[in-house]
Amino acid sequence: MGFSLTPKETGFYDLFSQSANHLIQGAAELTAILGADTQVEREAIAKRMDEVETSADEATHEIIRKVNSSFITPFDREDIHGLASALDDCIDHMDAAADLVALYRIASFPKGVVKQVEILSRMAELTVEAMPRLRSMKDLNTYWIEINRLENRADKAYRRMLAELFNADGADPILVMKLKELIDELEAAADAFESVAHKVESIAVKES
Repeated sequence: MGFSLTPKETGFYDLFSQSANHLIQGAAELTAILGADTQVEREAIAKRMDEVETSADEATHEIIRKVNSSFITPFDREDIHGLASALDDCIDHMDAAADLVALYRIASFPKGVVKQVEILSRMAELTVEAMPRLRSMKDLNTYWIEINRLENRADKAYRRMLAELFNADGADPILVMKLKELIDELEAAADAFESVAHKVESIAVKES
């Protein structure tokens, strides 16, 4: 890279890492709510997820404030805004999914839902691992390639779940609508993780 980073500038990388860490927490709460035995547990987990989402919002705002107050940024301001927003979208969709489980009192799930959340958990781990590499812009291609592969898996699982929902004989139409809204949010979360990877790829290409 053609410039040196001042101590002030390096703070962006720490903030991106902090922001990404909320994705790990969100995926953990989403996993927990699927395994909850009672409605009381589900509501408690949804509340914790709301707290994670609030913390993630604060982290996003801190990045934006730093952009606005910094004379020099490590890469393009628009890209910083875009990456911060994309990270926030991931937790927003996971929070919405957890909220739906509690609000709709969904007690059991299609097998595909558990698989989708496992994919989201892996995407969160990969995203957290990638953020520190923004400092050097090296070894990031394996990250976005793997995220893309996982998103393709999530797409196929999503379509399969929809087909199973709509093709099930004697299914309760209200439950079908509830589950469809849930799996739509999980699919949106997977898409959001892919958007983060696309942002990272774009930044890396510009800075290489």
